[in-house]
Amino acid sequence: MGAIRVLHCPNAVGGNPCGLARAERDLGLESWCVSFSQNPYGYEADEILFGRNSGPFRREAKRWQLLLRALKDFDVIHFNFGRTIMPQSAAGSTAAQRGTPVRVLDVRKGVFQCYARLFEMRDLSMLKRAGKRIIMTYQGDDARQGDFCLANFEINPAMETEPGYYSPESDAQKRQKIARLSRYADRIYALNPDLLWVLPPQAQFLPYSHIDLTDWRPVDDRRPAQEVPVVLHAPSHRGVKGTRFILDAASRLRAEGIPFELVLVEGIPHQKARRLYERADLVVDQLLCGWYGGFAVEAMALGKPVISYIREQDMKFIPQKMREEMPIIGATPATICAVLKELLTERKHELLEIGRRGRAYVEKWHDPRKIAASLKDEYEALTLEEQQRRQH
Repeated sequence: MGAIRVLHCPNAVGGNPCGLARAERDLGLESWCVSFSQNPYGYEADEILFGRNSGPFRREAKRWQLLLRALKDFDVIHFNFGRTIMPQSAAGSTAAQRGTPVRVLDVRKGVFQCYARLFEMRDLSMLKRAGKRIIMTYQGDDARQGDFCLANFEINPAMETEPGYYSPESDAQKRQKIARLSRYADRIYALNPDLLWVLPPQAQFLPYSHIDLTDWRPVDDRRPAQEVPVVLHAPSHRGVKGTRFILDAASRLRAEGIPFELVLVEGIPHQKARRLYERADLVVDQLLCGWYGGFAVEAMALGKPVISYIREQDMKFIPQKMREEMPIIGATPATICAVLKELLTERKHELLEIGRRGRAYVEKWHDPRKIAASLKDEYEALTLEEQQRRQH
């Protein structure tokens, strides 16, 4: 068997597909990461498909060219963020859902939606008929459904997001797309355990694998005892991350006279954000989703202690040893103020040690090469299975 050719596409969300492709190449796979557009936070894919000034017809031509390349040049197509190469239709507009009159008919958008509905996910059957192995990695709101969260989780992001962020239409559309994908996918993965409640039973948890641990090294920033500690929070969406609870806790702690600096990192390129992460003494990730995000992995790799809400009922999807070794400091919207106060006062001396445990945890559970090695085994098994099927 020659080197397996793996196409990661169509997004670079969180840098995860890019990190996997790099690690897979290190292991001898011919992996390539294509993102349709430049990631807003600067995560670098091997190839950006759409140019900044490309018109709609040129973009669609490039989309179909990528599908032809997938059919001709690759063995495994590893999709991410719930999307395939074909265009994706949108759920009904939130304005229409609220009864707002549509004053201007955007013909171009209407035509595109018809085109997207006609071809959406049609590439799956083409790829399957061509003998390609199909993988999907779900990463968050590509699968997360507001109605399921509200019905099943006491603490969840649907409690805090703006109207229309989750809607009956978008929830139903996600369920339809997941069902359709499951008919073709050879493997389905989720980076967040809560997604496994709404994915098919064969779906599996996959840890974040987006950073090069030789590049992200611990920062030994031992501050003088009298210096004000830095608490850092980096929300990609304030509602989803539970930012208001962190801001409220900070306000209450300042009123009590507890000295600290709160740094919010929002809307800046990844490399610039990293320099701010390196200054932190304590990191608060997210308080509603029930797991930690890629940002927490980066913070732990730098040797920073991390606070996040870990939902106990989701832990059934996580390897037991991983659960046992997890150094995340648990907090909920109700307890974040007390947890912060304790860590900034009587437990302040523990922060460096918690940070060291975080680094060891990331080296064991979030090393891209280890995760890529397990995927390589899967790719090889699937490819051999396909070869044997064709021989018979």
